[in-house]
Amino acid sequence: MFVVKAGGRALEQNLDGILKSLAERARKGLRLVFVHGGGDVVSRYERLMGMEPKFVVSPQGIRSRYTDEKELEVYVMVMAGKLNKEIVSRLQAMGVKAIGLTGADGGLLRAERKKRIVIVDERGRKRAIPGGYTGAIREVNTELIEGLLSQGYTLVISPIALGSGYELLNVDADQAASNIARALKAEKLLILTDVDGVILDGKVLEKIRTDEVEALQSKIGVGMNRKVMMCAKAVKEGVSAAIIASGIGEDPLSAIEKKSGTWIIP
Repeated sequence: MFVVKAGGRALEQNLDGILKSLAERARKGLRLVFVHGGGDVVSRYERLMGMEPKFVVSPQGIRSRYTDEKELEVYVMVMAGKLNKEIVSRLQAMGVKAIGLTGADGGLLRAERKKRIVIVDERGRKRAIPGGYTGAIREVNTELIEGLLSQGYTLVISPIALGSGYELLNVDADQAASNIARALKAEKLLILTDVDGVILDGKVLEKIRTDEVEALQSKIGVGMNRKVMMCAKAVKEGVSAAIIASGIGEDPLSAIEKKSGTWIIP
């Protein structure tokens, strides 16, 4: 059983290629959980609605979306509605028994709302701001996931969680994929991006051991460090390997068979 996550940029550039790659393996009986991002699509619709997306950077250099109440509305509409159902309908057209869920459905993902977060402002100063509607995942309903997988469904999961007060929360898709893979003890976690893997000094790293991750965080850029960190957590907790590879191409899931991209290993 594999957990596959594709970011919004990879989906926008190669949605058909990614879904065909998923469908080919699902039709052969591989149990798949597909977690989709879509931040760029959310941002596009926000701008169409006259809103400017907000992003913050943590002291560790991790850039993330700042989700206030208005942004949450657009986020849920796009992620749970447009993107999730478009992916589900296309997979079914390819002969896949697909079902689309958010983390709120059946309490699939339970999260703790972040009351305050520490950011680095435009002057380089650390300061605390209200946490908004973002969450840290605390629980995965593995019984629900395993029950659907046992019935032959391929799961398409949108990264929205349920907070302790039953409020909807934005949870990062890399975090969602990592937590699901860890909870299910998945064989592999595959993160598909718009680059060939983790790039250092102009070259793609073939392998990263979990004990090397911390030293690399400041060298690989704010867009990649979260992915590497989440992959390392998954591997430390029972996933045999996590792969960061290109989602651009005819058969992105072949990264697992071809051992391409960057492999995070114990």
